[in-house]
Amino acid sequence: MAAQVTIARLPQDFERWDDLLDLIMRCFAYMDGVIDPPSSAHRLTPANLRDKAKDEVCFIATLEGRLVGCIFAAERSDAFYVGKLAVDDSARGLGIGRALMLAAERHAIAQGKPVLELQTRIELATNHATFAKLGFVEFERTAHDGFDRPTSITFRKTLT
Repeated sequence: MAAQVTIARLPQDFERWDDLLDLIMRCFAYMDGVIDPPSSAHRLTPANLRDKAKDEVCFIATLEGRLVGCIFAAERSDAFYVGKLAVDDSARGLGIGRALMLAAERHAIAQGKPVLELQTRIELATNHATFAKLGFVEFERTAHDGFDRPTSITFRKTLT
């Protein structure tokens, strides 16, 4: 019998902030030395993740009680911005990333927001292709402070 993955909104009594941070850091580690500037994930701590979860909606994926994925969604005026999508390498291929994105989409629709938005770095072509497969299209290119070239691509998906 296949292991069961559960996707759920972060529970009110969630206390596994160190585990959540560890998951994000493991999943974002491949970007080190590839993207410039470095990932904002390096500024995360268990405490500011807890604060982020108060200001944003977080969905988590668990597999047999083990935390294997997450996504955050921040409400904006016309969209929900999704970020920190992470899926543990040990759980890849199970549809967890797609299920987390679907949870964010359903939440956005329920809140009356017709669009999901996300950003990925210019250098991460595999991410661009993955998000395109999920229905996202390039919206704009932007530069981080201090850079005279685009460093990020904003993608949007119109929800129905």
